[in-house]
Amino acid sequence: MGSTWLAVLSLLPIATVGLLLVALRWPATRAMPVCYAVVVLLAAMVWGVPTATIAASTVKGLIVAASLLYIVFGAILLLNTLDQSGGLARIRQSFVDITPDRRIQAIIIAWLFGSFIEGAAGFGTPAAVCVPLLAALGFPPMGAVVVGMVIQSTPVSFGAVGTPIVIGVDSGLSSDAGVIAWADSHGYVPWRSFLHMLGLKVALMHTLAGIFIPLFAVSLLTRFFGPNRSWRDGLEVWPFAIFAALAMTVPYLLVAWWLGPEFPSLFGGLIGLAIVVTAARNGFLMPPADRPWHFAERSEWDESWTGMFRFGDDETGNGRAEIGLLRAWTPYLLVGVLLVVTRLRELPVATWLKSWALSWPEIFGTSISASAEPLYLPGAVFLVVSLITFALHRMPVASYAVAWSRSLRALVSASVALVFTVPMVQVFINSEGGTAGYAKMPIALADGMAELSGQAWPLFAPLIGGLGAFVAGSNTISNMMFSLFQFGMGERIGVDPSWMVALQAVGGAAGNMICVHNVVAASAVVGLAGREGAVIRKTLLPFAYYALLPGLIGYAVVWTPSRGVINIGSIGAVLMLLLLIGWIARQLRRRDPAALSQADSEEAPGSGSH
Repeated sequence: MGSTWLAVLSLLPIATVGLLLVALRWPATRAMPVCYAVVVLLAAMVWGVPTATIAASTVKGLIVAASLLYIVFGAILLLNTLDQSGGLARIRQSFVDITPDRRIQAIIIAWLFGSFIEGAAGFGTPAAVCVPLLAALGFPPMGAVVVGMVIQSTPVSFGAVGTPIVIGVDSGLSSDAGVIAWADSHGYVPWRSFLHMLGLKVALMHTLAGIFIPLFAVSLLTRFFGPNRSWRDGLEVWPFAIFAALAMTVPYLLVAWWLGPEFPSLFGGLIGLAIVVTAARNGFLMPPADRPWHFAERSEWDESWTGMFRFGDDETGNGRAEIGLLRAWTPYLLVGVLLVVTRLRELPVATWLKSWALSWPEIFGTSISASAEPLYLPGAVFLVVSLITFALHRMPVASYAVAWSRSLRALVSASVALVFTVPMVQVFINSEGGTAGYAKMPIALADGMAELSGQAWPLFAPLIGGLGAFVAGSNTISNMMFSLFQFGMGERIGVDPSWMVALQAVGGAAGNMICVHNVVAASAVVGLAGREGAVIRKTLLPFAYYALLPGLIGYAVVWTPSRGVINIGSIGAVLMLLLLIGWIARQLRRRDPAALSQADSEEAPGSGSH
C-alpha cells in the first residue's frame, strides 16, 4: 500500500474524533468507544497487529488512564476540602482585593500561576489546579476549562522540570548514531549542550508565539461566556495582557539561555506572577477601576456552561469563622513547594518516590510494558495536602467526609471517557510490528504529509507535533515519537535539522490545547463530563495560530541562508501578524455595548438630558 493511502488510513482515528466529538457534538463517553473500535479494527485488519499486542496496548492504556484519574481525584479532593473548610471563600476575596475584574484574574491564575504549576509538575496538573480554582472564584466552569486549555501551550515544552525536552527529545534522538555524529560535528559536546541549544530555540519560538496567548484566553472568555458575547471586552485589556505575556516569557527565555531546559516555565511563571501581581495592585496598565468586567448573573448562564459544578455557592465558607489569608493559601503554596521538591532530579526525594512503582513488564508476552508510580504522581501531592488542610483548617470530620464523597462522585463522570480514550491512544502508538510490515500509524501519517509537502516541510512540522500531542495527550510522547523523524526531514530537505526538532517540540506543546484526554480530565474536575467537544471547538482557533505562526517563522529561519530574508515564511509571518493586529484594532473601534446602553438611557425622555 502506498504512503498516501497509509497516511489517509492513519488519519482516520483522528478524523473520527473530530467528526464525533467536535462536529456532531457527541459526548466523549459515546465518541471515544467508537474511536477505540476504529483504531482497533485498523490495527488488526490493515496493519496486521497481533491480538496480544492490541490487548497489551489496551491494558497499558487502562493503567495510564488510572494514573490520570488519580491526579483528577486528588485535585477535586483538595478543592472540595478547601470548599468545606471555608478556605475558598477567603481565596476568592484575596483575588477581589487585587482586582474584581475577571479578565485580570484569569490572566493571573491561568497564565502565570498555571505556568508555574506546569513547570513544576506537567501531566495536565495546571488544568487540575487552575480550572477548579477559577470556577470556585465564580467563573462559568466551561469558561474556566477553555482558559485552562489555552494556556496549555507556551509553558508545556518545559513542563515537569523540562521533561518534554530532557526525556522526550532525548529519548527520541540520543540512541541514533547519525544524530550524535551531527551534534559532535557542530560542537555540541557533551550531549547535554545539544539539549541546551535545542531548548533555547524552543523557548525563542514560544516567546514569539506566546505573546498573544493571555489575550486569546481572555478574549475567548468574553466572547463565549461574557454578558455581551463580545471579543472587544477581552481585547480592550490588551496592554495588560501583552505585559503579562512578556513578564513570563522574557524571564522564561533568559532562563532557557542561562540554565537550560529544566526551569524556563517554573521560573518564568514564578517571576511573572510576582511582577504582574505587583503591577496589578498598583494599577499599572489596568482597565478602569470603576468599570470592572464581570460575568452575568448565574441565573442567566447557559446550562451547558455549568454541568454539575457547585463550588462557591456559599460565600461565607459554610458558616464557619473566616480563615486567615495565609492559612487559606497555604494548601496551594504547599502544592507548589512539594511539586518542585519532588521533581528536582538533583534531590533524592524523586528517586525514592519513584522506587515505589507498580510495574507490568512485557504484558501478555509482548514488548509493551506499563508502570505506575503512585507516590510520585501529582495526585499523591494533592492527597497529602488535602490531609494537611483537614488538620490546618481544623475541619470537622463530617465536613471532610463530605469532601471525599463529592470527589468520588465527580470521579465517576471522567472514568468512562478516559478508559476508552487512553487505550485508543496506546493502540494507535503501538501499531508497528504487524504482519503487513507497515510503520506505526503516527509515522505513516507523518510520512504521507512529508511526501506531499517537500521543501515546505517546516510549515507542517509544528502540525505533526500538535497532532502527536492531540492523540497521545503528551508533548513528551509526541517528541519521543517524532523527534527522529523531524530530524531526518531536516537533513532530507537540506536545512538545519535541529530547527525541525524545535518546531516539533513547539507544535507538541500547542497540541495540548486540543488534546482529548486533557480536555476530558479538566472538564471532569468541574463536573462538565460530556461537553468536551464544545471546549475543543473553542480552542481550535488558538491551536491553529500556535501551529501556523511558528511554522512560518521556522520556514523563514531555515531558508534565509539560501533564499534570503524575503521568503514565504517571513512574508507569511508578517502578514499573519498584521492581519491579527488589524482585526484586534477593528474590534476595539467598535462601540462598547454597555456604553451605548448607558448613552441611550441618558438620552431617553425623562432622564434629565436635553
